[in-house]
Amino acid sequence: MNISKTLLITIAATCVALLGVALYLQLGEGMLPCPLCVLQRYIFLVIALICILLLALPATVRKTGSWIGAVIALAGVGVALRHLWVKAHPALSCGVDPWEVALNKAFTADLIPVLFKADGMCSTEYEPILGLSIPQWSLVWFAIFALAFIIIARINKKAAERNVFGKSR
Repeated sequence: MNISKTLLITIAATCVALLGVALYLQLGEGMLPCPLCVLQRYIFLVIALICILLLALPATVRKTGSWIGAVIALAGVGVALRHLWVKAHPALSCGVDPWEVALNKAFTADLIPVLFKADGMCSTEYEPILGLSIPQWSLVWFAIFALAFIIIARINKKAAERNVFGKSR
């Protein structure tokens, strides 16, 4: 198995594990997800699905898909940064706002409410996990995933070039 496929499997497994941690924190520790938490959950799920899809595609398509994955991971960075900004300015909490209403009316919130229903407030302070807050951990993981997708795109670009040049000789 080549390194890009190994990275895709690792990213997908990590995203699923992070969603599992989110469920544990919600159900086991009573940490209710806010609208920005739910958005981050959606992004982790989309990243995992992209990885699974890319595993079945050839290297030439995998390169483009990896760039799409990088953009989505960077969107996750943006959501995590917004979450951190809201936590730094608690008076501007994202509580009952259009995001919460829209997220809670999405079919996925009805289908899997335990994962996709926003019940908490963005400004709620929870105990840090290994020194970082949940949005800080999300920021770290989204940045790692963006970097990994860029690496995968570069690897697959080189593989695609080898295939093109190898066939033309």
